Amino acid sequence: MKILVGLGNPGRQYENNAHNIGFKVLDEFAKQQNIKFSKKGFKSVYGEGKIDGEKILLVKPQTYMNLSGEALLLLKKKFKDAKILVLVDDIDTQKGTIRYREKGSGGTHNGLRSIVSMIGPDFERLKFGVGKPEGDLKDFVLGNLDEELQQSLISQGIERILQWLQ
Repeated sequence: MKILVGLGNPGRQYENNAHNIGFKVLDEFAKQQNIKFSKKGFKSVYGEGKIDGEKILLVKPQTYMNLSGEALLLLKKKFKDAKILVLVDDIDTQKGTIRYREKGSGGTHNGLRSIVSMIGPDFERLKFGVGKPEGDLKDFVLGNLDEELQQSLISQGIERILQWLQ
């Protein structure tokens, strides 16, 4: 089994924020795969599907970004041997690009720090380069991404997810 976790903040007011690129990529991937986020559990909303005969879970934690680890801990307890890929915004990845990491620290990202503190550093991630703030970090990640950058990251993200699932 494989689990894709898109990080973000729940609520319409956050929908197009830089911090929610994980949600946006997962939403588009779910749409393309005809998977609905129809279930609740693991402090998340999630959908189930199969790709090439393998069960996948698409998960959007509803804990708010800084507590994302709580959802991942519940998932890890239930699906001990599942392969997990976390989709996350990143200010340290070049803007408009995606970087894959097999494992690592939480770095400057509070969502990743939360996950690392709860389940350790051994989970895969796709880091979406949203740019570096010129001013306040919180205002930047809670600000909206421009549409062109968002669409580019979503397209690239779906390609990378499909590669990861193979």
